[in-house]
Amino acid sequence: MSSVHKNLSEFSTEALPDVSQKRFAIIVAEWNEEVTEALFEGAYKTLLENGVKAYNIIRANVPGSYELSFGSQVFAQKADIDAVIAIGCVIQGETKHNDYINHAVAQGLTNVSLKYNKPVIFGVLTPNNQQQALDRAGGIHGNKGDEAAITAIKMLAIS
Repeated sequence: MSSVHKNLSEFSTEALPDVSQKRFAIIVAEWNEEVTEALFEGAYKTLLENGVKAYNIIRANVPGSYELSFGSQVFAQKADIDAVIAIGCVIQGETKHNDYINHAVAQGLTNVSLKYNKPVIFGVLTPNNQQQALDRAGGIHGNKGDEAAITAIKMLAIS
């Protein structure tokens, strides 16, 4: 379901696992900072609201979304990190760079997750324009950061 028909900040919190002792890394792309900061704030707030201790949330910045895979791998390989959330935004623009970047990031994060057998969450917006990004970073369609955080928590229930 597209986010036009679903609010990214509305989700079921039924049967969430206890994450009070779990550690999360949030890797944030600096490119499109207005958007990625809002996504980070959403993810951070959602983790806190669902029992994660502030001292168990680690943030690292990378220059852009392409670098999220490596940044996520650095933290996924750490035994004391239970889940990684990758936050980024690649806007369509005038060229096809987004196709290459988005595919590489999706594949890279999947590979990291499988290599280290832990949740690595794709919290990357892939909108057509800046307004669509803002609408999904705390705007009319909610916050993808909220969704990414709750996804990480839910995935810990099966890992």
